[in-house]
Amino acid sequence: MGGTVTGPTVVGRTGGWWRRKSTPAKVETYTRWSFHTIGVSEFVAVGLPAFGTLGVGLGAVVLGLVTAHAALCTVTVSRALDWTRGRNPQPVRLLWALAALSAVTAVAAMLIADLGPDGDGAEGTGSAIFAIMLIAGAGVIALGVADRRRVCLIVGGFAVGAGLLSLPLGVPAPGALVTALGVLLGAGFLAFTAVFSVWLMNAVYELDAARETRARLAVAEERLRFGRDIHDVMGRNLAVIALKSELAVQLARRGRPEAVDQMTEVQRIAQESQREVRAVVRGYREADLDIELAGAQGVLSAAGITCEVTGEAGGLPGEVQSVLAWVVREATTNVLRHGDARRCEVLLRVAEGRVVLTVENDGAKAAGGGGGSNRAVVGRSGAGTAVDGRGASGPGAGGRRGSGPEADGGSGSGPADGGRSAGRTVTDGGIGSGLTGLRERLAAVGGTLAAGPAEGDVFRVVAEVPLNVSEVTA
Repeated sequence: MGGTVTGPTVVGRTGGWWRRKSTPAKVETYTRWSFHTIGVSEFVAVGLPAFGTLGVGLGAVVLGLVTAHAALCTVTVSRALDWTRGRNPQPVRLLWALAALSAVTAVAAMLIADLGPDGDGAEGTGSAIFAIMLIAGAGVIALGVADRRRVCLIVGGFAVGAGLLSLPLGVPAPGALVTALGVLLGAGFLAFTAVFSVWLMNAVYELDAARETRARLAVAEERLRFGRDIHDVMGRNLAVIALKSELAVQLARRGRPEAVDQMTEVQRIAQESQREVRAVVRGYREADLDIELAGAQGVLSAAGITCEVTGEAGGLPGEVQSVLAWVVREATTNVLRHGDARRCEVLLRVAEGRVVLTVENDGAKAAGGGGGSNRAVVGRSGAGTAVDGRGASGPGAGGRRGSGPEADGGSGSGPADGGRSAGRTVTDGGIGSGLTGLRERLAAVGGTLAAGPAEGDVFRVVAEVPLNVSEVTA
């Protein structure tokens, strides 16, 4: 019994394997296996019934041909889809081999049907194999062709070939025309499905890459903005300090007492510059809780996650809002980057002189299951998650761009702390250095943070901060 794997465990592992995939990877897997069913359908629909209709001997030959065609279709599908993603070269030889095998299998099936037992069953089986081999071959070949005009030529060529091949096999002209029309419609539908599926899969990949690029551009924009602010503060003052220092040197060399006055002025400007830089950094570090809540709701909704926010930040002290805003950012980042959440609830309430912020999301098993490390650096992809820990709507930018999916806001961490909070990795269910950084922030104002799995697959983050922070930090 020790080596027996139970059914729920197998199902859980399978479900976890699927949930761990990204959305583009899920679309590719679905597309790949959808076209793999073509080979399975050939084997089940026309290969196995050949035994009952054509007999064991001829039926085995037909089954072997159909099985070979189905296997080649499966291999061609995999190679063709890899080519569309740029992983392998175009499988030209496979495409020609599949075209040749489709024609050979179709003609052989018709000939074997003529050699088989008399009756409409054998003739019908041969006709079905003839049409299905050509339809499936054309549809799979379309996956490996980029030019749509060539796809149309392939479908038309298979249809014309079906009509022309039917005539020497004893099919009347009207029947050959009907066969050609049937192959044209069937192969055309399958080829259209192939072209559309490839287009959709590539579009999803490009969309995912665009989201990541947008996040990177938002980080770059925020860096430029912060750099401009520092330049505006320091540029002029440093130029004045340089000039006055040079003047003081010249006066000191001449023994003039005014050199002391110039150095005193340099000292005053340096102290003023220091205060201005601190003000810029302080403004960048401060966060607005209302903006972060709205940004988190917008970003999660854009990612397809239902987000409900209960409670308002209005009336709370600025220190409380700032530290809880960081909690919202980190929790939102974890929801986006870990597991496969479909629902997130944010509850803000005041109880017994303390402000309690609770963030719950489902999909926690996918984030920490399987015994693996499930590491993810915050900001690799996804709307509003920064590449190096700086959110697209950092505290310094929140007032200018607002929050929501259009602003890519709500789930990063400002660079004022070097990305110590959200810029680190979070491992196995979210207990990592990102949340450790939040505990340090909360501890500085007398708050606490609890994070971990709850009932079912829920992951819960609870932050508590005293309502009167000034009394705690005094």
